[in-house]
Amino acid sequence: MTSIRGAEMVDWNLAVATATRLVRPGPEVSRDEARAVVAELRRHAKSSEEHVRGFTRMGTENIHDTPVLVVDRPGWVRANVAGFRELLKPLLDKMQERRGAGPGNAVLGAVGGKVTGVELGMLLSFLSSRVLGQYETFAPPARELPGGGSGPGRLLLVAPNIVHVERELDVRPHDFRLWVCLHEETHRTQFSSVPWLRDHLEGEIQSFLRETDVDPMTVLERVREAAQSLAGGRPEGEEDEGRSLVEIVQTPAQREILGRLTAVMSLLEGHADFVMDGVGPQVVPTVAEIREKFQQRRAKGASRLDLALRKLLGLDAKLRQYRDGERFVRAVVGQVGMDGFNRVWTSPNTLPTKAEIAKPADWVARMHGGPEV
Repeated sequence: MTSIRGAEMVDWNLAVATATRLVRPGPEVSRDEARAVVAELRRHAKSSEEHVRGFTRMGTENIHDTPVLVVDRPGWVRANVAGFRELLKPLLDKMQERRGAGPGNAVLGAVGGKVTGVELGMLLSFLSSRVLGQYETFAPPARELPGGGSGPGRLLLVAPNIVHVERELDVRPHDFRLWVCLHEETHRTQFSSVPWLRDHLEGEIQSFLRETDVDPMTVLERVREAAQSLAGGRPEGEEDEGRSLVEIVQTPAQREILGRLTAVMSLLEGHADFVMDGVGPQVVPTVAEIREKFQQRRAKGASRLDLALRKLLGLDAKLRQYRDGERFVRAVVGQVGMDGFNRVWTSPNTLPTKAEIAKPADWVARMHGGPEV
């Protein structure tokens, strides 16, 4: 592992090793079955390009610069660690400078980096069995990653998770695999046809990270307060409105940035769901059955432990993003058509606010009720 001024704040190699060791085994499939699944997912990813392009009317001239990778759970972990490492580097460098370069601090940093690496690995092992697909936006070009030499951004399809869910839901595998590919291909289309979107998101995330308290004692104190709140130990009369640990430890400035990020993520996820269901009836005969069963699965979670972890990590907020964002897209397209909706991709100024996600008519009035933006 490379380091800057001593040990890194996060032992990334240990994170990968921990996640790989703890990751749950996938469903039982023969070698021939596994090859057939991979081949079919690749075919569906390719055919989804045309379906999504025709439905969304979004240009996709840069789409071939972003590879499609069919991966297993450890492969998903490795790709995401690369993205985390790139995205968090400015914050970790800042924390390392704050820590100082003395010999005692270097030892503490090495120990802390390993602890953080293990914790990150545990989180990734939990998530690796739940993600069906992902447009991995921030991983840098890297020869050691499959498809990593052509530029940033790659589409990941996690084959064992897709097989697991299609069996759990008892749906037609061919239809379910295409349905998933339509959703993920929409994300690839969003980023490949909207050149400023990746940089805008990265800028917002970096602004969020710059507001992070880099004093370890301050961070620990806020985490302690958050833990007390989650355990019901907050002072009498104070309410946290069911916020997650991630939300509770934020500064006021971070909450403002998070509001903008939430709006963007709601738009992206809701748009993908809208496209997936809009294309579905033409190419996925059992789309209604799949959607109903999948929505029930999203709502209830796999277990009580899963529900608790989703709440703690803020993953339940992602479920709201799917629902709220899809409602926004459906309402706007219903009022001004697909071309009218596509004005959302013009610039950061035309993105909906968090309030507009809840009230689509306000966005329509802002974009279509006055002069051209």
